[in-house]
Amino acid sequence: MSEILDIVKAKDPFEKEFHQAVTEVVESVKPVLDKNPEYRHAGIMERMIEPERVMMFRVPWMDDQNRVQVNRGFRIQMNSAIGPYKGGLRFHPSVNLSILKFLAFEQVFKNALTTLPMGGGKGGSDFDPKGKSDNEVMRFCQSFMCELYRHIGPDTDVPAGDIGVGGREIGYMFGMYKKLKNEFTGVLTGKSLNWGGSLIRPEATGYGSVFFAAEMIATRGDSLAGKTCLVSGSGNVAQYTTQKLNQLGAKVVTLSDSSGYIYDEKGIDDDKLAFVMHLKNTKRGRMKEYVQKYPEAVYTELNTGADHNPLWNHKAACAFPSATQNEINAKDAKNLLDNGVYLVSEGANMPTTPEGVDLFIDHKILYAPGKAANAGGVAVSGLEMSQNSMRIKWSREEVEARLKGIMQSIHRACVSAAEEYGTPGNYVNGANIAGFVKVADAMMDQGLV
Repeated sequence: MSEILDIVKAKDPFEKEFHQAVTEVVESVKPVLDKNPEYRHAGIMERMIEPERVMMFRVPWMDDQNRVQVNRGFRIQMNSAIGPYKGGLRFHPSVNLSILKFLAFEQVFKNALTTLPMGGGKGGSDFDPKGKSDNEVMRFCQSFMCELYRHIGPDTDVPAGDIGVGGREIGYMFGMYKKLKNEFTGVLTGKSLNWGGSLIRPEATGYGSVFFAAEMIATRGDSLAGKTCLVSGSGNVAQYTTQKLNQLGAKVVTLSDSSGYIYDEKGIDDDKLAFVMHLKNTKRGRMKEYVQKYPEAVYTELNTGADHNPLWNHKAACAFPSATQNEINAKDAKNLLDNGVYLVSEGANMPTTPEGVDLFIDHKILYAPGKAANAGGVAVSGLEMSQNSMRIKWSREEVEARLKGIMQSIHRACVSAAEEYGTPGNYVNGANIAGFVKVADAMMDQGLV
């Protein structure tokens, strides 16, 4: 297994996020490869970590001052063994090949866990929609789709939203795809409800993370009711994580954005959450405005030079990192443990560093990695694809029931795989192994392609 990691690092020496994602999976699935030598002989792991296809392209667009701007666009088509590529598009200045390859690699296992027929992919651009006018965002999205449309399709690759890509961006991209292809198909998910979108899709990742946490805590004869919870982020995932936690009787006391975080000891109830949703979704404001409305809360500005994030240094029982990758380092993990946190459910993708993960596992807390806990988003994207294909729309209750059932199924698969391979209670190993075996078996069935 060390040889595989050496090859990955030699081929792509600067892709540290990708190395991190591959290392975690390789370490988890070693017992599977030992028990099933046919996987080694077929080079399954080596093939799985190499994308089937990588596209990188120029995206020129005109800003409101009639100046030409140029960004990079990407699409990583990682693995299509169990279905068309499926995964989000991220618009953020940090986007590069390493981040997208790590996300695409994680997506392969996440999608496999959902029980739905979806392969793994990811894409996006280093374009930053923050501070841009609607017209600038539209012009960028249209230019982006003028290249991307060549590589996607309802039976080939079905992108969705991610950081920086919401309903507005999906709408602009879908409109250009429809014009270029002259067809109305379910090629993107996260669409508006009146033209092919699914109910519960905006809520799905956050709701799913909470559903998974509820399953984990139930294994100890407990529930989320009455638990104090730390949530990071203030976007889609954080908002709906908070909403579902409120519905289940928990109390959320933190939210954050790239400038800092708020701590509200009284809890962010539904009225306060409605303010946050208007602030972030409509006004596109900053979290520091929360304390102007609710002065009993405390706002702490982000200190980029600090060795830890103080958001994770409050008394609580549960933590839901819902912002971005590597937001919890080893010191943050220790602070969480010292403050009584015994459940961590990752709404973001790979938000905990390897050192932090090791601490959680060593202390045997209930720790759900993102590929399991945040699979609800892509699960409902898959349900949106199904509704598009059948030209029907399910009710809110039906979609949420299906989402909850999928998250319960993922939990059972993780528990079962972890027990089968000798690490009961280790959700990291369970998620990696369950996803790997499903994809590996499909690759074996389809031959050397």
